[in-house]
Amino acid sequence: MKKSLISLAIGTFALGIVEFGMMGILNDIAASLGISVVKAGHLISAYSAGVAVGAPSLLLLRKLPLRQVMLLLAAVIAIGNALVALSPNYGCLLAARFIAGLPHGAFFGAGAIVCSRLAAAGKGASAVAVLVGGMTIANLVGVPLFTFVCNLLSWRLPFGIVALTGALCFMAIKCWVPVLAPLPDTGLKGQFHFLSRPAPWLIYAGVFFGQASVYCWLSYIAPIMTRVTGFPEASMTLIMVLVGGGMVFGNFYAGRLSDRHSPSLVTAVIATLIILVMPLIYFSAPWKIPSLIFAFIAPALLFGLGGPLQYLIVQYAKGGEMLGGAGIQIAFNVSNAMAAAIGGAVIRHGFGLASPALAGIPFAVIGAAALFILHHSERRHA
Repeated sequence: MKKSLISLAIGTFALGIVEFGMMGILNDIAASLGISVVKAGHLISAYSAGVAVGAPSLLLLRKLPLRQVMLLLAAVIAIGNALVALSPNYGCLLAARFIAGLPHGAFFGAGAIVCSRLAAAGKGASAVAVLVGGMTIANLVGVPLFTFVCNLLSWRLPFGIVALTGALCFMAIKCWVPVLAPLPDTGLKGQFHFLSRPAPWLIYAGVFFGQASVYCWLSYIAPIMTRVTGFPEASMTLIMVLVGGGMVFGNFYAGRLSDRHSPSLVTAVIATLIILVMPLIYFSAPWKIPSLIFAFIAPALLFGLGGPLQYLIVQYAKGGEMLGGAGIQIAFNVSNAMAAAIGGAVIRHGFGLASPALAGIPFAVIGAAALFILHHSERRHA
């Protein structure tokens, strides 16, 4: 594996920890700052707001060489999380979380372009899978360790470690990523021209609805596993490691398959498998072994969508590659927020704790339909 790709994966590893790790330490932060857990939850929203604002800001960086763009984003990862670790009060912490979220979507968007340029012929999807793989490994290893250190010592210390990881990413990019010419400047208006074609919208639909289908259930995996399946609370750490393992597996093999076959076909098949898996998750919720199996399979399918579609958008966003790649992360984060809200709504309306799995089925159908249409369009034009 190329060192240049590993340097980018270090950055996505850091981003994965700070995005998903916050969910497990809200109690620690609330107790430390003397605020309610609900108020601490706004720190998650502040990060998402930073992602949404930071991703389109790539338009301002489009004339810079790609290596310089990645160095700038790695520096913001380090600085933003250092500010989180040093924040003296809730207001400063809220602002620091916003800053820490700014490079998230931009790093994935620009990183996908760098991976495509650095990849060997026919290995573009696998190269982007390495980029996304940093986040999957964060879920497998980084987030559990992050939560453990927060609970054992202080919530500030892991953010300081993430800041150092951002600095390590900066140095690795500086040492291992070659100088890459900036993308051809098509002007501000030209950056949006790719959106006039249907293919990018079909890709975004695949991301948005495909992610929502699984996240309706994944957002509530802890209460489902403990109160429906009957696992003790202490088991959730190991269950989440299993979930992270599924993410690593799905991302890796979907990337390999997408190098051998059409990425649109691979992702369409994955979205179809999600349609089949979600009702099985619902009906098997009372039983431990099937629930554990699906806790691996569903996240594998979820992250099997991400890498190939991140690669595809770069191919279909000529003239606006940075904006196209960053748009995937915007769709991903908005989808997560919507899915969590819908999953919570079906629970509140009395359909049961396991019902979010059923709520995800229509989204999987829409995502699969969009990706099959994309694949059909590719074949027709070919």
